[in-house]
Amino acid sequence: MRMSLFRKKNVHEMIAKQSHTDLKRDLGTWDLTLLGVGAVVGTGIFVLSGTGAIMAGPSVILSFIIAGLACLFAALTYAEFASTVPVSGSAYTYSYATLGEFFAFLIGWDLISEYLLAVSAVSTGWSGYAQAFLESVGVHIPAFLTGAPGSVEGVTTVFNLPAFFIVMVITLLLSLGVKESKRLNNVMVTIKVVVIVLIIAVGVFYIDPSKWQPFMPHGWGNVFSAAALVFFAYLGFDAVSTAAEETKNPAKDLPRGIIYSLLICTGLYILITLIITGLVPSESFVGHEDRSVAYALQATGLSWLIILVTIGSVLGMMTVILVMLYGLTRVILSISRDGLFPKALSKVNKKTQVPTRVTWFCGIVSGLIGGLVPLNKIATLVNIGTLAAFVSVAIAVLVLRKTEPNLPRKFRTPFVPLIPILAIVSCGYLMLLLDRTTWLFFGIWILLGIIVYFTYSKNHSLLKKEEEK
Repeated sequence: MRMSLFRKKNVHEMIAKQSHTDLKRDLGTWDLTLLGVGAVVGTGIFVLSGTGAIMAGPSVILSFIIAGLACLFAALTYAEFASTVPVSGSAYTYSYATLGEFFAFLIGWDLISEYLLAVSAVSTGWSGYAQAFLESVGVHIPAFLTGAPGSVEGVTTVFNLPAFFIVMVITLLLSLGVKESKRLNNVMVTIKVVVIVLIIAVGVFYIDPSKWQPFMPHGWGNVFSAAALVFFAYLGFDAVSTAAEETKNPAKDLPRGIIYSLLICTGLYILITLIITGLVPSESFVGHEDRSVAYALQATGLSWLIILVTIGSVLGMMTVILVMLYGLTRVILSISRDGLFPKALSKVNKKTQVPTRVTWFCGIVSGLIGGLVPLNKIATLVNIGTLAAFVSVAIAVLVLRKTEPNLPRKFRTPFVPLIPILAIVSCGYLMLLLDRTTWLFFGIWILLGIIVYFTYSKNHSLLKKEEEK
């Protein structure tokens, strides 16, 4: 029993099989970089910068740097695995080769919560912007279709139709093929990055350095607490590694895509935070957390830039939905191919060379969650799920260095074991800063995963069947 829980995939066999994938290889370094930026730069840059400033003052830039460093340590370990074992599945696949089947399944189960709930949460945010735009041009959606049950105080709501609609549109796009999805994502990401750069370029001339004093009004404790909060803004760069089997040259392109996207996003976060805390006092963001960048611009007399914030937010949310839904389908595809989920979920459409069935399954489920569950109840699990995945990959790198020291590695995490240990400690510490409710939901989700594993996955494992032959 004990040994069956820790059965591992053979790394050499995994590497040999990856060249025979039935998915279409169409992604290069630039595509992967924009995939990462598309996942990471969303509403977080326009919302969490102000929310973090309330907690930490101008020193919130240190919070973004701390969260960014934790991600960088994890990114370097991801890069080694992605180039060495270029197979779909991200942390799930890496754990299967190092930590064993049971832990791999739980990590995969954990990733599902991250991607699924991120798609649902962001879709509800997009819904708010869509409704505001439609109302500005005289189009009004029936009130009962504007939010999940109980989400709007004083209004009877039964379903968030715009949230469901945008997920279905993105699902349709993903089902058409990776090339079509790539092209749209690249265009939207380019536009939103240009928008952010324009805001920074204009805002820098209106900065008042006195607004940065005192720099750290609430001490280091709040800086680290804000880091745990703004970590949400970094969710998704790991989705780049799920594209391993659709990358032209995974050994070269994956590490570059992961690291480039993270560096670009961290730079943008730091600059936009410096701008807004230099425009208005940090405490003035209270009551304006949901539109912090727009508030700072308006208070400084730069109202004409707010339209750019709206464009950036809408496109940002759409690319996050696209990349997170893409990552979700590839993780489930990998788990299904190993027999731990029903095989029907791993079927790939021969014409489009994408897993159409699982794409629509994931799209409908996440769309329904976004339509039926209020935002504050579906965003809880996302941070802790990502941090747990980062910790697992860092551990996996240490294990593989020990068990397969001579395995060819196109990219090697520098300063091992220091960097993986820093990833484990920093991400683990940020997990400890999350509230009890988050840990409770995380525990319930993992318990549900354990039940699924022992009632279905363990008995249907292809690895188990191969060992019994």
